[in-house]
Formats: sequence, structure tokens, C-alpha cells
Amino acid sequence: MAKSDSIDWAAVIADPRFQQLHRKKMGFLWGLMTFSVVYYFLLPVGAAYYQDLFKVQVWGVINVGLLFALSEFVVAWAIAIYYSRVANREFDRLAAEIAADFAKRTGG
Repeated sequence: MAKSDSIDWAAVIADPRFQQLHRKKMGFLWGLMTFSVVYYFLLPVGAAYYQDLFKVQVWGVINVGLLFALSEFVVAWAIAIYYSRVANREFDRLAAEIAADFAKRTGG
């Protein structure tokens, strides 16, 4: 790969493939962030406005509210795993293609 000081970063940023990669990645990340923020705030909203539902006993002292709170960890890990898979499959491949093309251009 070419040294970073020999790469024309303005040309990389202006490349339509990079622009497409950036738009695709940002759209994906905004979607994940929106989902995670909404899911996160369902816990305090549910605890404040749906107390009867959150108090429902599921098993022993375990209630719906506690299960929902614990599900926040599961959802966070699921989002991280999902992002990792999509990034490895799509974003990293496109970035490697762009980097290889610019490395060839600069003789790296």
C-alpha cells in the first residue's frame, strides 16, 4: 500500500465510489443509531407510563421491566455483531477496492 503522504486524499474523497461508500455507510449507521436510541428510551418511557406492564411477574421476582432492561444488553451486542458482519461483507470490500486503485495510481 502507498504511504499516506503520497496519496492524494482530495482525489480519494472526490471519487464517486468513495462518495457512494460514504453515503451507504452513513445511511446504515444512522439507521442503527436511530433504532438503538429508540430502543434505549423505551425503557424509561415504559417504566414511567406502562408500570402495570413492567410489573408483570414472569418468573419468581423477575418481571417484564427487568427482562426489558436486560434485553438492552442483548440488543446492543446484536447491533454490534450485525454492523460487523455488514461492514466486513460490504464496506470493507468497497474500501479495499478504492484503496487498491489509488495505491496503483501512486505506485505503492
